[in-house]
Amino acid sequence: MQFTAAQIAALIQGTVDGNPDTAVNSFGKIEVATEGQLSFLANPKYEAYIYQTKASIIIVQSNFKPTQPISSCLVRVQDPYSAFAALLRTYEQMQAAQLKGIEQPVHIAATVRVDQDVYVGAFAYIGENASVGKGSKIYNHVSIGRNVIIGERVVLHPHVVIYNDCIIGNDVVIHAGTIIGSDGFGFAPQADGSYQKVPQMGNVVIEDKVEIGANTTIDRATIGSTIIKKGVKLDNLIQIAHNAQIGENTVIAAQTGISGSTQIGKGVMVGGQVGFAGHIKVADGTKITAQSGITKSVTQPNSVLNGTPAQEHQKSLRNLAAIRNLSQLELRIAELEQKLKEIQNK
Repeated sequence: MQFTAAQIAALIQGTVDGNPDTAVNSFGKIEVATEGQLSFLANPKYEAYIYQTKASIIIVQSNFKPTQPISSCLVRVQDPYSAFAALLRTYEQMQAAQLKGIEQPVHIAATVRVDQDVYVGAFAYIGENASVGKGSKIYNHVSIGRNVIIGERVVLHPHVVIYNDCIIGNDVVIHAGTIIGSDGFGFAPQADGSYQKVPQMGNVVIEDKVEIGANTTIDRATIGSTIIKKGVKLDNLIQIAHNAQIGENTVIAAQTGISGSTQIGKGVMVGGQVGFAGHIKVADGTKITAQSGITKSVTQPNSVLNGTPAQEHQKSLRNLAAIRNLSQLELRIAELEQKLKEIQNK
């Protein structure tokens, strides 16, 4: 696909500084972009590249003032990064729009309702009484269980598995290898030391505009639903246990583990490798740094937490600084003890 500077400016509400007929057909990083590519400058530390790059069109901030000649055509916008992201989304959607119809071989049960403009890739499986909404893309080797509801414009990448009875909202993207609705980790200890499995009879509900990274697992509830609220963004390799709830517009980085029945509020930001104990609540707007351990409920909204067990961020940094000085403190105490002993001897 080819786009001119004028067309790009119209898409992102920008203004053209240069030849509006300049055309591009691909994207490139400003450091290495070549002729015919579109790039952007959002971080000032990369400004030097704008005077060297071969990119045909560059998206820049409205008030950008070059200090050297630039050969590229510029498109000026308020927020170059967001504008470039919007263009990437548009390009992705245009490519995806070309995928329609049902490839073979697939298995689609006779009771499945498939809406218009749906794409189903080869070797996909859709079970009894499931439904797939308008404009959704079901890629190859996806498995959709019985009674599953897939909303509109959903994208399920290869090897995604959706277990029976789960519900997926509109505009959801789930990346390759993710499993939705597997059994929660429920086992009752017995008198003889063995464990009896507790049947997991609930489901998973994923609301609108959620994106889930590759190889993430979200367990079905024991009873009721594990719920991922509207606008949540989950990274790769995340484990969410049964009956957990993730609040609206919360973002969680890779390798985080969330134990059963934990409730995370709205607008929470979670770094990588964070661990949550079960049956706790995390207040709205909480920010948690990487590798923290959340062992109890967080009741204060907009808290910033760090460490294991997690504590207020600034307090944690002071404690870490004190720990780094322990060896010096030990020497100082030894010196003081020696002086005290000398005073006592006198």
